Amino acid sequence: MPHYIVLVNFTDQGIRNMGNLRQDLASRDQQLAAAGFKVQRYFTLGQYDIVAVVEAPDDEAMTTMALRIGSAGDLRTTTLKAFTQDEFLDLMERATSS
Repeated sequence: MPHYIVLVNFTDQGIRNMGNLRQDLASRDQQLAAAGFKVQRYFTLGQYDIVAVVEAPDDEAMTTMALRIGSAGDLRTTTLKAFTQDEFLDLMERATSS
């Protein structure tokens, strides 16, 4: 499954809704699992409030989910496509073998 790094910031609305965070995360985790996603979140100090490592079925599913999450208004995300070390080394070998 493709991997993604998602950098997340709470919006002003998200900060106002912080009291619902535990329930919102539980609900979102159920939706993500049902759609075939695996998510590991880290709450961070600094430029981003959350860093998530996500496995998604494909780029289209990831994009759709990011749009859904963003349209709720509590979070702003930046999504980075990521490759495992083995995936990257395979790509490098293909690029240099021609």
